[in-house]
Amino acid sequence: MEPRGGQPRPVPTALTVYRGARVAATFLPDLGDVQDAAIAVRGNVIAWVGPSAQLPAEFAQADEVVDCSDRVIIPGLVNTHHHMYQSLTRCIAQDSPLFNWLVALYPAWATMTGGDAYISAKLAMAELLLSGCTCTSDHLYIYPNDVTLDDTIRAARDIGMRFHPTRGIMTLGKSRGGLPPDDVVEETEAALQDAKRLIEEYHDPNRYSMLRVGIAPCSPFSVTNECMIEAAKLARRYQHVRLHTHLAENSQDIEFSERTYGCRPGGYLEQVGWDRGDCWFAHCVMLDERERRQFAERGLGVTHCPSSNCRLASGICPVRQLRDAGVNVGLGVDGCASNDSGNMLEQARLALLLQRGLLRDVQGLRVREALELAIQGGASNLGRDDIGQIAPGFAADFVAWKLTGNVALAGAQHDPVGALLLCTPGYVDLSVVNGEQIIRDGRLLTCNLDELLREHAAASARVCAAVGSPDL
Repeated sequence: MEPRGGQPRPVPTALTVYRGARVAATFLPDLGDVQDAAIAVRGNVIAWVGPSAQLPAEFAQADEVVDCSDRVIIPGLVNTHHHMYQSLTRCIAQDSPLFNWLVALYPAWATMTGGDAYISAKLAMAELLLSGCTCTSDHLYIYPNDVTLDDTIRAARDIGMRFHPTRGIMTLGKSRGGLPPDDVVEETEAALQDAKRLIEEYHDPNRYSMLRVGIAPCSPFSVTNECMIEAAKLARRYQHVRLHTHLAENSQDIEFSERTYGCRPGGYLEQVGWDRGDCWFAHCVMLDERERRQFAERGLGVTHCPSSNCRLASGICPVRQLRDAGVNVGLGVDGCASNDSGNMLEQARLALLLQRGLLRDVQGLRVREALELAIQGGASNLGRDDIGQIAPGFAADFVAWKLTGNVALAGAQHDPVGALLLCTPGYVDLSVVNGEQIIRDGRLLTCNLDELLREHAAASARVCAAVGSPDL
C-alpha cells in the first residue's frame, strides 16, 4: 500500500543544456546578468552557467538541448508563508479585518476532508508554479475529519514542487480565551506526537532536499505557551527542522498579547524560547524599533505578505527598516482566502510599490531588492543555502518568461529582468524544479489542470456552503 504522502519523484540523471536565453539573472555577485546565456544541468544540479558561446566542450554532448532564445531566466521564487487549504474559500468576508474574517471561515474549514486538503494544495501549487515559484512552505494548522499533513505532501510530490510543509497546531479554543472554536483545536501532546511522526517519516535534511518538515503552532491567539515551548524543544532534536508562526499581524494581535501574556511580541518570543535563528515569522506588521533590533541580533526571519495585509487592513510591514536593521525578509502569498491570489511575482511587485509609496522614496525598495526578497530572502527563511542562485553547485530551480508576443512586456525589452517586476508578464513559459521540467512552453506537465480545476470547484462549493458570519 502506497504511503498517504505518496512517493518521492525520481531524481533526474541526464545532462541538459538550456542555451540562448536573452538574459539570465544569476543573482551570483561576480556574474550578475548573463546575456545570450546557457545553463548546463547535470541531474538536479547546475553544473555551469555563462554566455552560450563559452559553453565548455564537456557539455557539448548533452542528452537534451533546450532552446531558450527570446526568454528571460531567473532563479525560482521562494514562497515562505501560505495556507493552501484556503484556495477552497476565496473572496469570503471581503470587508472584514483579521479576527472577524477568521470567525467567518472556521466553520467552513471544519468541514474539510483529506481529499479536500490534497486538491486544495495541488491547486495552490499549480498557481505558484505558473507564477514562477519553485519552492514553497505551507502552514496547515487545522485538522478536521481525516485531514493530515500527508495530504499536502502527496500533492507536492505529484506536482513536482520543492516543499517545506509545516505541521500547524491550534490548542487554545474559544472556551479557554482563544479565537478558534473548540471543535477545531487539538491537544498539545497529540499534535506534537503527529509532528514527530511526520518528521521521522518525511523530513530530508540533506542538500537539495525536496521535502523538509517544520513545526508551526498557529499564533499567539490560538495556542498555549506550553505548545510553543514544547514545539521548539521537539524541533531542535532534529537537523534543519525549523519553527514558524504568525506574529504581530495587526493591532488586535498586539492587544491580545499584551492582555494575555503581559508583553509585546518580542517579549512573548523570549517567554517561549522562540528567539533563535531557527525561527521565521509571518507578517510582523507591528514590530517596534526594539523588536526590529531583537530580530536582527537573534537572526529571526520575517515573511512579508503584502496583499494579505492590505486585504485585511492589517497594515504594511516595515520592510525598509527591517532590512536596514539587518533582518532577513522574505515574501509570502499567505492563504488564498486573504490574498486572494497565489501569484508570487505579484507579491514582489506589490512589496516594491508599498514601500515606495509608504516612504515616499524610490529607495524605499529597489527593483532588484524586491526580487531578492522573493528569492534569496525566502531561501534564507527556510534555512536553504542550495537554492536561490543560478550558479554551479546550486539546485537546478529556475524559471523563464517569453519576451516577444507578450503585450505586457512590449516596450520593456531593454531590461527584461526589471520588466518582470514593473510590468505584469503573466505565467512562466518554462519552470525547472530539481532539474525536472515542470512547465514547458507554458504548459504544466505534471498534472491535468482541467481535471484539477473541476475537482477543486466541486470541493470548494461544498466547503463554502458552511461559511459563517464575520461578526464577533
